[in-house]
Parts: sequence; structure tokens; C-alpha cells
Amino acid sequence: MTQVGPGERIEDKSIGELVALASGNVAKLVKTEIDLARAEITADAKKAALGSAMFSLAGLLGALVVIMLSISLAFGLVELGMWPWAAFLTIGVGYTALAGGLVFFGQRKMRKISGAPRTRKTVRGDLAAFRRSPKPAITE
Repeated sequence: MTQVGPGERIEDKSIGELVALASGNVAKLVKTEIDLARAEITADAKKAALGSAMFSLAGLLGALVVIMLSISLAFGLVELGMWPWAAFLTIGVGYTALAGGLVFFGQRKMRKISGAPRTRKTVRGDLAAFRRSPKPAITE
């Protein structure tokens, strides 16, 4: 690929060399944009995985807690003099609040996914640069 060296002038290049230089620069730009997008998507995938793990953990803990502790705590409340239906209802409401809190924190993690903002910004800038490039003069 032809490049402009430190002592050279771009005006001294032939049309073929200029086209080769431009196509090389476009290829390098595209590769750089792809690398940036890949890095941002990888970071977002890690955030999504963490948020998904929190949702999964909330579901697992919710199931285990409901099965193991709700029965024993409800019977404990019955022993303290509470009606059985009120004891089981109290325990169910408590664990529903716990699961809701875990879902809330999982949603906060999921909202932090940025969606490759730097890639969008640089691609917009690249497209704007191509649109602003001067049109060649038509000579007769």
C-alpha cells in the first residue's frame, strides 16, 4: 500500500497511488470501528451476564426460601398464637418483598448496558466526514 512519507507531498502522488492510499485508510477505519464495537459489546455482555445471574439467583433463592423457611416460620408463628392462615400469609408477603428487592437490583444492573455509544459516535462522525468531502470539479 502506498503511504505518504515524512518528506513527501500528497500532491506529488498519482491518481492510482491516491486511490490506494484512500482505500487503505478506509479499510483501516472499518477495522478500527469493528474492534471498538467488539470491545464495547464484550463489556455489555459481561454486564448482561451479571444482571442475568442476579435474576437467576433471585429465582433460586426465592424457591429455596419459600420451600424451606416459610413452612417452619409459619408454624412458629402459629405456636406464638397466630391463626395458621395469617401466619402463612405473613411469611409469603415477607418473601415476596425479598424477591422484589433482588429483581430491583438486577434491573439496575441491566439498565447500565450502554449499547456501544462510542462506536455509534465515531461511525456518525465518519459518515459526516464522508458527506462533507468536497465533490470533484467537472472539467470539460
